[in-house]
Amino acid sequence: MSDNSKERFTPILEGLASQHPDARPELDFMDPYQLLIATMLSAQCTDKQVNKVTPALFKAYPDPAAMANAEPCDIEPYIHSCGFFRTKAQNIVLACRRIRDEFGGEVPSDRESLQSLPGVGRKTANVVLSNAFGVPAIAVDTHVFRVSNRIGLACASTVEETERQLMQNIPRDKWSIAHHWLIFHGRRVCKARDPRCSECAVADCCEYRKGRGDK
Repeated sequence: MSDNSKERFTPILEGLASQHPDARPELDFMDPYQLLIATMLSAQCTDKQVNKVTPALFKAYPDPAAMANAEPCDIEPYIHSCGFFRTKAQNIVLACRRIRDEFGGEVPSDRESLQSLPGVGRKTANVVLSNAFGVPAIAVDTHVFRVSNRIGLACASTVEETERQLMQNIPRDKWSIAHHWLIFHGRRVCKARDPRCSECAVADCCEYRKGRGDK
C-alpha cells in the first residue's frame, strides 16, 4: 500500500492522538526482563493488578538468572491474584531458563527468539519489541482488535489479519504509539458493551457508529 493511500486514515490517527495525548504503556517496568514478565502476567488480567504484584516479585527475582533458579511453586504466591497463576508461573520460569541457557541471560530483541520462549506469543513479543527495544510493532490485544475494526482502521475477523492491515494502514513510525492510542481508546471510550460514541474524537469516521445509525 502506498503512502498516499494511507492518507485517508490520517483523520482517525489524528483524532486518536488528540484524545489520548497521554497514551503510553501502563505496565510498570524498568527493563526488558520486567516488561516480558509483566506482559506474560497480563494475559486475562488487568495491568493495574499486574502492577500490584510485580514489585515484590521483582524484588525477590530481580533478573532472568534469579527467576531461572526458582521453581514454579516458588513464584505462585506472588502472582496468585493474576489468574491462571500455575500456568503463568511455569511459563515464566521456563522462559527465564531458556533466556539463561540460550540467550546469555539477556531477553532477546528479535521476534523469532522471543516467540521461542515458553508462554510468549506474537502479541507479547510485539509488546516487548516495541516498548523495551524501540522496534516498531503493533500488538493486537482485545482492545486493539475491537477498536481498529470498529472505527475502520482494519476490517478483519482474526487477530493476525487485523495486525497485517494495521501495519499497512498506519505509517511505520506510528505503529507503536498507535497501539497505545487504540488501547486507551478501548479502555476509556470505545468500550465493548457501551461505547461512548458521543465522547469519541473519531466518531465522524467510525464505521461502527455509521452502522448503528447514531446521529
